[in-house]
Amino acid sequence: MKDPFDNLLDRLARSTRSPRGKYSAENSWKILEDRIFAHAHRQRRFRLWLTGAAATVLLCIAGWMAYEALRPVPMQTFSTLAEVRNLTLPDGTEVTLNRYSSLTCPKRFEHDRRDVRLQGEAYFQVSKDARRPFTVEAGGMEVQVLGTHFNVEAYPADTEVRTTLLEGSVAVSTDHGKKRLLLQPNEAAVYNRHTGLLRQEATPAADDEIAWSRGLFLFRQQTLQEIARQLSNAFRTPIRIEDAQLATYRLTATFSSGESLTEILDVLQQAGHFGYRDESGTIVISPDRQKPSKNNNT
Repeated sequence: MKDPFDNLLDRLARSTRSPRGKYSAENSWKILEDRIFAHAHRQRRFRLWLTGAAATVLLCIAGWMAYEALRPVPMQTFSTLAEVRNLTLPDGTEVTLNRYSSLTCPKRFEHDRRDVRLQGEAYFQVSKDARRPFTVEAGGMEVQVLGTHFNVEAYPADTEVRTTLLEGSVAVSTDHGKKRLLLQPNEAAVYNRHTGLLRQEATPAADDEIAWSRGLFLFRQQTLQEIARQLSNAFRTPIRIEDAQLATYRLTATFSSGESLTEILDVLQQAGHFGYRDESGTIVISPDRQKPSKNNNT
């Protein structure tokens, strides 16, 4: 007795005049099985291709990230001449750079470090980031902070490098961390490059030390020697005091940064009872109140 499915195929063949053998139950099942297998095979191939493509993309991303992490970061240097300059660093830190100073830093900061190098003087308002300390290397002294306001003075011609803290807290170290001080507001760390000594001192008027960032020369009962040092750095002009006693004379005065060196010295000599002269580009201060040279170009 024929299978009902074969009977159905016989009737279908007769009605459509199709070859009977091609559509037998056995052959039809093989055709269906082949088609199902081919479809499943294509799906597996597509999944394998998709997996390979995803792996390739992930490998490319990982390679790019490794390249970005390992390649050297380009450096940049900001410099000033006879002007004060305001900067914003890649992390948002604001820097005021004093006259004849330079600051070198990366064009982008690495994941765990924010390192800069200073020559001259700068006032820093550091953007807070607890994960990445901000470090200033200046004249053999290293200042490390998380977020704070401080001033660093490190002109090449000066014997001492000075960091004054206005807000927050900083760690100051020398000799690769062997000597270390923690500063609080209105304190300063002073490093002597010749002796290697690092000392801490109180600075009740710490804000006076950044008067230069507001366009002022502010001297409050400072010795003539200290005033001469600041003016020498500000105008990049050597100043020498011939008399040791005169060097300790204290003066109080305020000047605008728009005033010339000779204009400032003309006022100071009247208050300090000294004279000055220009000797081949070097200002010489003496007790005998000599008249300034007409050839003075400072």
